[in-house]
Amino acid sequence: MQPPRDEAPGDAAEDAQWSRPECQVWTGTLLLGTCLLYCARVSMPVCAATMSQDFGWNKKEAGVVLSSFFWGYCLTQVVGGHLGDRIGGEKVILLSASAWGFITAATPLLAHLGSAHLAFLTVSRILTGLLQGVYFPALTSLLSQKVRESQRAFTYSTVGAGSQFGTLVTGAVGSLLLDWYGWPSVFYFSGGLTLLWVCYVYRCLLSEKDLILAVGVLVQGLPVSRHTKVPWRQLFRKPSVWAAIVSQLSAACSFFILLSWLPTFFKETFPSSKGWVFNVVPWLVAIPASLFSGLLSDHLIHQGYRTITVRKFMQVMGLGLSSVFALCLGRTSSFCKSVVFASASIGLHTFNHSGISVNIQDLAPSCAGFLFGVANTAGALAGVVGVCLGGYLIETTGSWTSVFNLAAAVSSLGLCTFLVFGKAQRADLSPAHEDL
Repeated sequence: MQPPRDEAPGDAAEDAQWSRPECQVWTGTLLLGTCLLYCARVSMPVCAATMSQDFGWNKKEAGVVLSSFFWGYCLTQVVGGHLGDRIGGEKVILLSASAWGFITAATPLLAHLGSAHLAFLTVSRILTGLLQGVYFPALTSLLSQKVRESQRAFTYSTVGAGSQFGTLVTGAVGSLLLDWYGWPSVFYFSGGLTLLWVCYVYRCLLSEKDLILAVGVLVQGLPVSRHTKVPWRQLFRKPSVWAAIVSQLSAACSFFILLSWLPTFFKETFPSSKGWVFNVVPWLVAIPASLFSGLLSDHLIHQGYRTITVRKFMQVMGLGLSSVFALCLGRTSSFCKSVVFASASIGLHTFNHSGISVNIQDLAPSCAGFLFGVANTAGALAGVVGVCLGGYLIETTGSWTSVFNLAAAVSSLGLCTFLVFGKAQRADLSPAHEDL
């Protein structure tokens, strides 16, 4: 007899959970994958100032190139989450990484195909965004199915620390490569490492049969046995779901603004400073901050604090206190203070990994990839507007303060919404099966 609908997803997820050794191997592998994702993503912001000089871009044109990544990024979030729920997030991640690694390595060649370098680079960034857009929804789907609820915050924050580690690697190594060999070397470095990681995952962790099945699903739409029905109406009738979407939107948008414009801010405001300092220190602080937030979140829950209380506390740190330091960043002329404020803002921003990112898994573990995709689509769309608006504000006002005010305002909106409407009860089950 077929099990009841409400019990089937949970039973399937429980049977498929990783053992402790498997979880450790996959956590390390996905940490490295997230690192390389951001190595490829941050290559353009790190090189933007130098490329602007080479190609004669003004701030608006640089803003177009920087924001074009998000034009593609916002289009594949829901698709990536749904495919992760359907065929397995690890397969979606591997297939997309092989493509974005190749495009990243080929970016310098595209830039020199002709005189329309702005158009070629914009297209390459859109394609990179399209391919990277599936990563975090697929990752959320994978971890919600494979990792125990009591360990999700630490696992997600550990894997999420790869975003800071990748930015750190590109900031440090990329700055040196930029000075020694020019901006094309940064793209060769990040794209090449991604392709090596893809080879490792393919040879050591996934079977060829599983990949062939996954490709078949993508190309032909072959039926699979996994429960894939998404309770659309039920999800979007819950205020807690909308609170999660708005909070994720705010977190993503404010982070993308800082990620895209901080390197240019430091390079123009403090032209005599060393690139490896401001491209490294904030992300060096962010790595232990991300790990600490995951440990603290799981510890507080184990101590008996309500799940939603812990999630909201993490958001106060990740959106509230982080935005305070962003505001301070726009009101100092000291290089040392600017580095401290940037480090504090970026470091505290990682607390979102243990707040809203995990809250989405609390709300809908059976379709977490889909829901995260919806939320991150909204965040990516806001990122497009935010990064472009940041470039416009700098060009028209001549002041960096307006950019940091924008990031803080967006963060405050998400925080207030989550504090009022956020919950940790499951929204993908009937009321009789909801749990805290």
